[in-house]
Amino acid sequence: MTTFWIILTGILAAAACALPGSFLVLRKQAMLSDAISHAVLPGIAIAFLLTASRNTFPMLLGAGAFGLLTVYLTEKLSSSGRLLADTSMGIVFTTLFAIGVILISIFAGQVDLDQDCILYGEIAYVPWDRWVFLGQDLGPRPVWILALVLVINLAFIISSFKELQIYSFDRELALSMGIPMGFIHYGLMGSVSFSTIAAFESVGAILVVALIIVPPATAYLLTTNLKVMLILSVLVGILSAISGYLFAFWLNVSISGSIAVMTGFFFTIAFLFSPLEGVVIRKFRKTESVPAVSV
Repeated sequence: MTTFWIILTGILAAAACALPGSFLVLRKQAMLSDAISHAVLPGIAIAFLLTASRNTFPMLLGAGAFGLLTVYLTEKLSSSGRLLADTSMGIVFTTLFAIGVILISIFAGQVDLDQDCILYGEIAYVPWDRWVFLGQDLGPRPVWILALVLVINLAFIISSFKELQIYSFDRELALSMGIPMGFIHYGLMGSVSFSTIAAFESVGAILVVALIIVPPATAYLLTTNLKVMLILSVLVGILSAISGYLFAFWLNVSISGSIAVMTGFFFTIAFLFSPLEGVVIRKFRKTESVPAVSV
């Protein structure tokens, strides 16, 4: 049963992260997930300090607030015209991350929280983090949290799919059509923030970046249809979670690290052999198109 819960947690984390990650990849904002995953640290620390517990709801609120703050400050700095977007992003997330580290260092004795817990996580411990409600053991708490975030992400994407599609490909067209860009933009960033914090205890804030970026990037190489891309990104994430666990069990190594490695493995396969963009396939087509030289 332990194996089942670990694999299920990996599957839910991969699916929850892949959905908003697909739109980040399309918007060429993939590394924003890395910035958010670090910048939410002070939000988590403040939630711990205020509640003195590892209650999930305050952590989600704190992390979500600082995730949105990261996006807001990054946009404000870059819109000034004096700084590029990547420079602004680097300034904001390193500053907020450092503030979070300082808060944890100062108040580490008051709450059960440390940087390694947030950055690296440990999915192998998930089966022992139980949710007991009215005396009933309902299973691992991270499974319920990730399932809830996955449902919220699905609901947001399904209800706003047309708007997200236009926003991802042509922001100016979306503005001209009167689409509520603020709601769509910050809704998506909130989805990324909540997915990050929901997965940080199991796979860690750093490794969750691989689940947000790599499966959607793999799917991007395999199709030009957005709906198909969303489905493929989730499937690649699920395959990475399952094969990553088996790989870790075989070599007796980190499960989270193995899952991240498998996302890179599937991306490499798509990069080389994708029917649309595969390097090997394109070279093969060029070879076929060269006419034979007759003597």
